[in-house]
Amino acid sequence: MKQWFYKVFHFSSAIQRRLSKRITTTGRVILLCLFLSGVFGDANQSMAYQIFSFLLCLVAIEIGFSLVFRLRYSATRHLPRFASVGMPLKYRITIHNQTPKSQTALKLWEEFADPRPSLSEFLAIAEPNESKRNAFDRAVGYFRWQWAIARNLGAIAKAIDLPSLQPNSQIEVVYEILPTQRGLIRLAGLTIARPSPFGLFHACKTLVLPQTISILPKLYQLPPMQITGSRRYQSGGVALSSLVGDSEEFRALRDYRAGDSLRSIHWKSWAKTGKPIVKEEQDEFFVRHALILDTFQPEIYSEVFEEAIAVAASFAYEVQTQESLLDLMFVGTESYCFTFGRGLSHTDRMLEIIASVRSCQDKSFEAIVPSIVERISLLSGCICVFLTWDEDRKNLIRYLQSMRIFTLVLIVASDANQFKMDELASDRLTDFRILTLGNIQAELLQR
Repeated sequence: MKQWFYKVFHFSSAIQRRLSKRITTTGRVILLCLFLSGVFGDANQSMAYQIFSFLLCLVAIEIGFSLVFRLRYSATRHLPRFASVGMPLKYRITIHNQTPKSQTALKLWEEFADPRPSLSEFLAIAEPNESKRNAFDRAVGYFRWQWAIARNLGAIAKAIDLPSLQPNSQIEVVYEILPTQRGLIRLAGLTIARPSPFGLFHACKTLVLPQTISILPKLYQLPPMQITGSRRYQSGGVALSSLVGDSEEFRALRDYRAGDSLRSIHWKSWAKTGKPIVKEEQDEFFVRHALILDTFQPEIYSEVFEEAIAVAASFAYEVQTQESLLDLMFVGTESYCFTFGRGLSHTDRMLEIIASVRSCQDKSFEAIVPSIVERISLLSGCICVFLTWDEDRKNLIRYLQSMRIFTLVLIVASDANQFKMDELASDRLTDFRILTLGNIQAELLQR
């Protein structure tokens, strides 16, 4: 049944999307009156018949005018590289009138890429709290369709009025959209519309202009944060690459010893001396934290997971401002670890990576453990953002406690009573907090 309704929604959505820009609010009222007068009137009722005839002629004339619009134009968007969820994004658009006539009373729309979900996406991704809807709504899937459309759009945009376009001249306007989802917003083009003489319809000209904007997760305000942890030995010094020990900084050259990595061989010195020479790296001690993001959940989309992404991004942004390293660890198609801080990478790049994270449905939580164990000797502390609290996650916290790693555990949940605090055996090395949907900001600010 949902497959049949999907076809209906897919077809009707395309028509609605096209007509919504061409028919004005006044035009919708006139069309409704035309329909009612046609249904309830007949030739014997002179008044209703006259109203129907008049409105029919008016609509026909307006449609004719809406089909004639000889505007030629070019446009350029000046987009920023990033925007954030919930923060209005303003950018400039330059429009060049390429006709020898003045153009007035125009409106401008942003055209987004087709937001209609595929059949597999429509069947797989449920609307949040869909289980609370009645059986008919769940069977039809209309609200699921509307939610999927809004999610794929990723932003809210409204038409703006354009100033007059003088012949063969250009203007610059400021457009504003409101990002609602992390990820990419795909812009397909720009539409300029001119109203018909009586304002029932719009004549439209659409310029194909594809561009994308990366939308970063929303950030929560955090209290002044001091994650306890001592400095740890880091092979390779401050100028680390993503793998510790692969550094271009060295303090001396020495003869090769058995077991030395081939990466450390200084080839120019070997060529001069005729024997293998290696470069000795500069080793330092400094603070290094791990941000462990839990991506393991059965659903493709959930509000809990989206909030966990926002919480992780907030802590990553805060730690990035401190004089320490941060290892972002999560599992997608494989296990990932990205190192930031102390000049290794920029904050925007880190948030861009977090914004692209998707849920992992085909692996268990144990898939992330090897990455943590591999780097445990380098870590001063850990921030764990969990989606649930089960035996696998408890075992990881016990392991971190046994290794004397200071750990902050944040569990994002839909219900404050979902987990009992007596299950979370805190000690002086571990701090547990449960963050509930709708109250996350206040709970993060609590000390």
